[in-house]
Amino acid sequence: MEVIHNKDLGTKQKALAINLDPQIYGSFAEVGAGQDVAANFFKAGASSGTIAKTMSAYDMTFSDAIYGAQESRRYVSEGRLISMLEHEYGLLIERLAGKRGDTTTFFAFSDTVAALNYHKTNEGHGWMGVRFQLAPGGGFNDVVLHFKLLDNENVLQQQAVGILGVNLIYACFYYHTHPPVFLLSLMDNLSKDGIQIDMIRFEGPDFSKVDNRLMSLHLVKYGFSNAALFGPDGQNLQPSEVLYKKHIVVIRGRFRPVINVHMDMLTRGVKQFMQEPDVDQENVRVLTELTLQGLKERDAGQSAEIDEKDFLDRVDILCALGQTVLISNFHEYYKLVAFLSKITKLKMGVVLGYPNLEYIFSEEHYHDLPGGILESFATLFSRKVKLFIYPTLRNGVIYNCLRFNPPAHLVDLYRYLIANDKIEDIRHYKESNLQIDTDKVLQLIKHGSEGWEEYVPAEVAAIIKERCLFGYACDTVIKGKEGDGPGAHPVS
Repeated sequence: MEVIHNKDLGTKQKALAINLDPQIYGSFAEVGAGQDVAANFFKAGASSGTIAKTMSAYDMTFSDAIYGAQESRRYVSEGRLISMLEHEYGLLIERLAGKRGDTTTFFAFSDTVAALNYHKTNEGHGWMGVRFQLAPGGGFNDVVLHFKLLDNENVLQQQAVGILGVNLIYACFYYHTHPPVFLLSLMDNLSKDGIQIDMIRFEGPDFSKVDNRLMSLHLVKYGFSNAALFGPDGQNLQPSEVLYKKHIVVIRGRFRPVINVHMDMLTRGVKQFMQEPDVDQENVRVLTELTLQGLKERDAGQSAEIDEKDFLDRVDILCALGQTVLISNFHEYYKLVAFLSKITKLKMGVVLGYPNLEYIFSEEHYHDLPGGILESFATLFSRKVKLFIYPTLRNGVIYNCLRFNPPAHLVDLYRYLIANDKIEDIRHYKESNLQIDTDKVLQLIKHGSEGWEEYVPAEVAAIIKERCLFGYACDTVIKGKEGDGPGAHPVS
């Protein structure tokens, strides 16, 4: 049955619909930003039909006594949220299943939030989740999300949390069969300027077919967040939890598919970053970044829309290679660095090909900034960031930092960055890789041509063949080599 997103439903209407549903019954546990979620259900009327209990354990000692002590001592965390959901849902089943379990779908809602303090010295954010049944006596599902609060007034942040909580509970019961509608409905009656959702995870028997990596993509695609993260196991991650106080190395690409150049860039770039005197080698996280723009760039003549299967083909390989994947809407590198710099103050490395160095120094990309290229460079290079440049081959000539000639009026700026160790060539690269072109390799794969395997890592070739990725026809008869092999174009 098709699910229609009713955008005209107000928060009070949603809460009342839940209250009037005789099957839905549960508890609320809210910490850190008032009890605005439960308050919306009380104010809507008929709340006795929905609410078994509401509570809020603000004091850390009380909270630890109820939910257990947190080893990290971080109370606004996913770990604390999960312990709240487990405790509250367990109590519902223990105390009420025998009495009304045959006719009730139980739920436990929890959130733990750090709203704006009185002095406005912190950044508001929080975790929110629902553990719920969709059939009496059935197994439970979990939906867990992380959000950022952007309003500059505490009361506005509390109101936003209250609305988001109602939207989440309503979506769990009425939009669960259609995850895209579920996601879109979370921002009903909310502004993207006031709240962002940067992580969501669906788990449970009724979400067995949901791919959480696609949910990460949708968060960025819908503009709910500028970036989303997931690990090699495909589990969605909250960027601040994973990258806080970490050194970060990031490489951007289309990875369609991952070829030997990508792996050499990453291996050599990370190795040089590790040798930096101010880098703790035991505290480094490596990210491979896919941008929305890169996901739209495919074959000539194809629609510039994101193909979800194509996206999953790419991330299947990246995850199989053990990569942590960042999906972002940061077309410009300075925006990526600004985002990461809010999470960590430690040194970061950005690994990129020579053509991207040329792109960074092209002033036409900064017309929307009042300060132009200088404003972008103030963001990109004022932090503890270093660019590691992988060379490219053009007309038989290897181009690297030494051969780079920026416009005359930017030469002194470029020399300044080189002298201050902000840009460095990647050394000891495999020169044979410079002959490899991503698009040509992709065409060889699609045509079933012989020899394409030598241009990609062995693990990648095996996955492409096993899963018939990137247009590879598993029953194709090998045709033999076509053309002159890969050209000498830069890697995307």
